[in-house]
Amino acid sequence: MSTVKRDKSPKGNGKAPMFNIRLTPDLKEQFERAANDANVSLGNWLKELGRQELRRRGIEPKG
Repeated sequence: MSTVKRDKSPKGNGKAPMFNIRLTPDLKEQFERAANDANVSLGNWLKELGRQELRRRGIEPKG
């Protein structure tokens, strides 16, 4: 079993704030499967999707 990659980037002063989101169990399972296939945590997978979308819109992500 391989180790899941977690975000090691600096978080600023202390921990980054939590962000809660509600997902249907089926959608969460699909997200988790995709994250696992990419060998990253679900949180990192979602953050990278958000960063990609910001870049697509011409916005440079700050984190």
